[in-house]
Amino acid sequence: MTNPSQVVSFSGFQCAGLRGPDVVGALPRSEAGRSGECQEFETASLHGRHTALTLRPHARLEGMRLTEDAARARLASVPVMRLATADATGRPHLVVAAFAVEHDRIYTAVDAKPKSTRDLKRLRNLRANPRAAVLADHYEDDWTRLWWVRADATAEILTEPDAMARPIALLRERYPQYRENPPEGPVIALTVERWTGWAYER
Repeated sequence: MTNPSQVVSFSGFQCAGLRGPDVVGALPRSEAGRSGECQEFETASLHGRHTALTLRPHARLEGMRLTEDAARARLASVPVMRLATADATGRPHLVVAAFAVEHDRIYTAVDAKPKSTRDLKRLRNLRANPRAAVLADHYEDDWTRLWWVRADATAEILTEPDAMARPIALLRERYPQYRENPPEGPVIALTVERWTGWAYER
C-alpha cells in the first residue's frame, strides 16, 4: 500500500499526496499530473482553514560513483569512521574509531580511553578473520549534499614499536588529543583493496 504522505514524482516534477489528520482535500494523483505539471490544489485543516499550495518543479538530481581518489579524500575529511569486523563464525561487530589515512592504508589504534580490556573484540575478530570494512558518510537535510564511502580491506595488527611508530605519528598529527596522550597500541593497519563511494552530482 502506498504511504499516503509520501512524495510522488512524475514528468520531472515532485508532488506530495497530502493526506492525514490535519490536511484533507488534495487532488488525486491522476488529476494533479494530467497536464504534466503540478497543479494548484486546495487543502483544508481541521479548523476549516483553506490554504492553496503550489508545488514547483525541481531540478532532477543524479548520483555518481566516486573515483578511488575522491573516495579516499572524502574518507580522510571526516573525524571518525565505522569499522566493521567479523569473528570466525561470521558474527559482525561494528565500532566507531579515530583513524588516519595514508595512500591505501588506514590506521586506527587502541588508545587510553577507558576500556574493560585492551584485548578488544575488534582485535580478536581480526586475528580470526582479517577481512574488514570501513564506512564513512555525510548526511544533511539538504539531500543534494549526501555522500558515502566504503573501503574493503585486509587487516594486520601491529604490536612492535617500530611498526607502530609511523601510524601513531599520523594519528597524533590528526588528533590534538593524541598529542597529549598518544595511543599505546596495538595498531590496526588496514590495506584497502577496494574503494567504493557515491555522491550527488552537482
